Amino acid sequence: MSQVSKKDFEMTYDIILTGGLVVTASDTFKADVAIKDGCIAALGEKFNTDAVKTIDCSGKYILPGGIDVHTHMEMPFGGTTSKDTFETGSIAAAHGGTTSIVDFCIQGKGQSLRESLDGWHAKADGKSCIDYAFHVAVTDMTDEVLCEMPEIIKQGYPSFKLFMVYDGLRVSDGTFLKALKVARDNGGLVCVHAENNDIVVNNIGELLAEGKTAPKYHAASRPPLAEGEATGRACKLARITDGPLYVVHLTCSDSLEEVVRARKAGASVMAETCPQYLYLSTENYEEPNFNGAKYVMSPPLRPAENQAPLWNALKNGDLQTVATDHCPFDFKGQKEMGKDDFTKIPNGAPGVEPRMSLLYKGVVEGRYSLNKMVEVASTNPAKIMGMYPQKGTIAPGADADICIFDPEKSGPINHAELHENVDYTTYEGIDVPGRPVSTISGGRLVVENQKWIGEKGKGHFIKRGTPIIL
Repeated sequence: MSQVSKKDFEMTYDIILTGGLVVTASDTFKADVAIKDGCIAALGEKFNTDAVKTIDCSGKYILPGGIDVHTHMEMPFGGTTSKDTFETGSIAAAHGGTTSIVDFCIQGKGQSLRESLDGWHAKADGKSCIDYAFHVAVTDMTDEVLCEMPEIIKQGYPSFKLFMVYDGLRVSDGTFLKALKVARDNGGLVCVHAENNDIVVNNIGELLAEGKTAPKYHAASRPPLAEGEATGRACKLARITDGPLYVVHLTCSDSLEEVVRARKAGASVMAETCPQYLYLSTENYEEPNFNGAKYVMSPPLRPAENQAPLWNALKNGDLQTVATDHCPFDFKGQKEMGKDDFTKIPNGAPGVEPRMSLLYKGVVEGRYSLNKMVEVASTNPAKIMGMYPQKGTIAPGADADICIFDPEKSGPINHAELHENVDYTTYEGIDVPGRPVSTISGGRLVVENQKWIGEKGKGHFIKRGTPIIL
């Protein structure tokens, strides 16, 4: 902890947080936190100086702001678009203690990566209320695009998403190898959506031919082994090239085993999971009145026996992050598009707001420590995505991105209390033992006592550096 100096006595801080318990990925300690000009200025036992605002955090945790590295704001899908804009989605994120998001810029067919990014900036710039960055989801991986990747990395976009599934989006193994090599040689990172396309296509055809159209057949068409096979193949390609690989939305033991095997072999492979795979299961698809459609996402929910291995992997470091894959579609009018055919249900669900509370539930249930929660929710995402140490920790000089978390504010998650721009939550009724109550983004208090006081467009684009391989 830094000491309070004479200079501290002479300075007027913007905000001082008093009486709270500071929690980072490695330490837990009582300290006051002084904020000035958007950054953490000092940590100390007491500041005998003025502040524009002093916030009493007694009985609360002072956490690094959450970093959600997997969101889909305003994403076109299947003839419709996800409901949250960068304005509404960032407000919801802030209410949930998240201060930075990394969204997926979807490359259009025939577009250069720069053209695609310009389109996504138009959606976010001047609209997002918290800081934001972009992965580039490459859907048209030509030789020209491969050649463009190094320059895009230099411009602050070091991560690229490739698909092993979806006709029209997926890449061949040969192209995957080339992308891994470009990332390896230029300080980039390849993210992968890993599912075996042939298995999925074959299963969908058979199920529809048998008249099986309900939401539960979405999960049946994309079994855990389809994900496990593709994850194993991607990991082997990473081993062959020594390329850096990040597996997104890992759901099941079949995939986890492949990641663990690759990491033990020395591969630069990392992976995230999501709260839906820690708390929900295939049983949710059985909900009556088409309500199972609320849980249609890709990859789908898995049998509940997959949950304990995922929690254990977070605890022991085999999984490095928890993101949300926030991609909200209304049940009315959007999910209902697939009433007679599960393949027409827009894939995706909300989750950017309750993530931190759901992860804290794991702490109270003894699944991992509070420091580990901070690690997977903020510090590791910052490291892996090239934002650390500017973000992801509480230390002098870091951005003042802070979640003030009340461990006594318990109760069930209720859609009516959330701010996500969608007509349901997949976590309805789940009891959480604590909640974020105030959020500071870039030194600005944007949520105070669970009330929004932020401003549209005050979030900044994060120009990211070289990913850290964990």
